[in-house]
Amino acid sequence: MKVVSIIPARYESLRFPAKLMHLLGEKTVILRTYENVVATGLFDEVLVATDSEIIYKEIFDNGGKVVMTKTTHKCGSDRIAEAVEGIDTDIVINVQGDEPFVDKDSLKSLIEIFKDDPNQEIALASLMTGLNGNKEIKNPSNVKVIVDLKNFALYFSRSVIPYDRDSDLFNNYYKHIGVYAFRKSALLEFSQQEITPLEAAEKIECIRFLEYGKKIKMVYTDKINFGIDTIEDLQRAQEYIKTKDSKR
Repeated sequence: MKVVSIIPARYESLRFPAKLMHLLGEKTVILRTYENVVATGLFDEVLVATDSEIIYKEIFDNGGKVVMTKTTHKCGSDRIAEAVEGIDTDIVINVQGDEPFVDKDSLKSLIEIFKDDPNQEIALASLMTGLNGNKEIKNPSNVKVIVDLKNFALYFSRSVIPYDRDSDLFNNYYKHIGVYAFRKSALLEFSQQEITPLEAAEKIECIRFLEYGKKIKMVYTDKINFGIDTIEDLQRAQEYIKTKDSKR
């Protein structure tokens, strides 16, 4: 089974412009994400798919693999579909460019989902982790996910789900981590489908998959994973890098 990872990297961002080119330690967010994924050694190929000459130059000048894509894509999965169309692969792992701390074990667990699926019943898998404290649970930058008893996603939202009517009785809140593992055929099909109403409202691309009646297998991880969606996230990440480097 051949597995590649493609990192969609858009320069513009409504909430945090040019966030991928901000520094985390001595490296940009996008370069740190790329090098982190390559270092796992899990993939036959890793490349960045971007619509920005600035990001293209950043990856290329640092010895990485990068391709230019159209500027008209509405989400990262549409961008990687363009990049992967001519690549011979079975599984495509979409690691968002603003997820610099995704770890090897979490990525490996996603790949294992497909190895344990001989009948190819699962077309998409993704990661989730626990959320603690009202501030983190209510933060709309943290996409919440609720799952069924077999860990298939029921819904994703920036709102608090589920709503705990009796308060303090429910304590299993999960945050969705922006890493997707597609069968290539499912990714190409996804990219040809129209954006759906709930996807457009929440600005969460994987909702499209649910609205078209497909299943998403969620894999729990307790590893430290957080994306860079706001200036506050970047500051938190910078502190994490400083702490990590000081322990070496």
